[in-house]
Amino acid sequence: MSAVPSTAAAMPPDALAAERDATFRRVIWRIVPCVTLIWFLAWIDRVNVGFAKLTMMNDLQWSDAIYGAGAGIFFIGYFLFEVPSNLLLQKIGARKTIMRITIGWGVICVAMAWVQTPGQFYFLRFMMGAFEAGLQPGVILYLTYWLPAHRRGKALSVFVSASAISLVVGSPLAAYIMELSQGAFGLKGWQWLFIVEGIPSVLIGLLAFFILTDLPSRAKWLSPTQKEHIASELADEDRRLGPREHSFMASLRNSHIWLLIAVFFCIIAGNATLVFYGPSLVREVGFTDIKTLGWVMGGIYACGWAGMLVNGWLSDRAQETRVHTAVAAAIGAIGLLAAAWFVGDKNPAGVVAALALSSAGTMGAIPIFWQLPGQYLSGSAIAIGLAVINSVANLAGYFSPQLLGYLKSTTGSYTRGLTGIALVELLATVLILAFIGRRANPQ
Repeated sequence: MSAVPSTAAAMPPDALAAERDATFRRVIWRIVPCVTLIWFLAWIDRVNVGFAKLTMMNDLQWSDAIYGAGAGIFFIGYFLFEVPSNLLLQKIGARKTIMRITIGWGVICVAMAWVQTPGQFYFLRFMMGAFEAGLQPGVILYLTYWLPAHRRGKALSVFVSASAISLVVGSPLAAYIMELSQGAFGLKGWQWLFIVEGIPSVLIGLLAFFILTDLPSRAKWLSPTQKEHIASELADEDRRLGPREHSFMASLRNSHIWLLIAVFFCIIAGNATLVFYGPSLVREVGFTDIKTLGWVMGGIYACGWAGMLVNGWLSDRAQETRVHTAVAAAIGAIGLLAAAWFVGDKNPAGVVAALALSSAGTMGAIPIFWQLPGQYLSGSAIAIGLAVINSVANLAGYFSPQLLGYLKSTTGSYTRGLTGIALVELLATVLILAFIGRRANPQ
């Protein structure tokens, strides 16, 4: 790649900058809405089991321990198949990989409507994790093919924030689907929830194949000059960042990678607690009407969405990621500690406020965290490194629901489990501030 494209060499700097901005706006509007909608639906289908639990547990006569195991086993499939998924993306391209992922989990979500035994529940949750594996790191990798870091930060924040938006919209939506469809065609409301929310994923998976393009060089919707703009900025960024680890096997010997895995594990422990047990915690303190509970959870998750956007804006403004990730994780942990206290006191207002605070902090840490790996990895190392960080750290999504479900079944209270998970999330802040040094923000 040439540093300065020949077609741009004679252009005034202001005109060149304006033309490049227009090029990247075109790229963003083509790619980001599609992958954001896919991530939105992924989260709708991943966590709707949290609302289905409210009536499914009684209908099937299951315990909290069975639910916790099934909710968490999703992440075992995620762990086992995430690295192979990213390797496949490099081989067959992003659009085929994303289509395979999206259609696969959509079909599994629909099949969840007919589970009758714990074994069936465990199997389908495992398969949903296996299919969804690779989506988030795959999209993060895909965006590096199109956008330099100083343009990618906001796009990444929009993409990742779809998880919070899905919770804001999905909570009241799930409640209304379950209530309005109860008994239709002989099916329970929780069964219709899986059917209604699984079908759109299959459809968007087919559509993504025609919208997405694997690489800028293959984009028929870009002119040759626009392709040069993209190639030039990516080459400039590569030179500016200097030498980074390109070999994946060598990167595994880099202590920073394992440190990043540990940090993200701690953050995900808090996040999984919020999404899989949030509705149950709110019901525990008196919100028994499903529609009311849906709107309460929507408000709690709206705070998470706001936390993502505000923390992303603050991080971009300060051109700093380390402290912004650490502080957000600390806020999330404090919120869980407060929730543990208030749920023990059966204080509805306290639980809702504490979960809102935890949601803002925990979810606000996630998109900023994903700016850190690029400071240590590049080339083939980042393709697999992102998947390894995400897949290993997401095992927290297996352990934290299991822990909370087990302690609830044995003690009759959520207090001990919430306290333990809060301390795990607080460890993320300690690890970042103690062991991740200050480096120039690649943005």
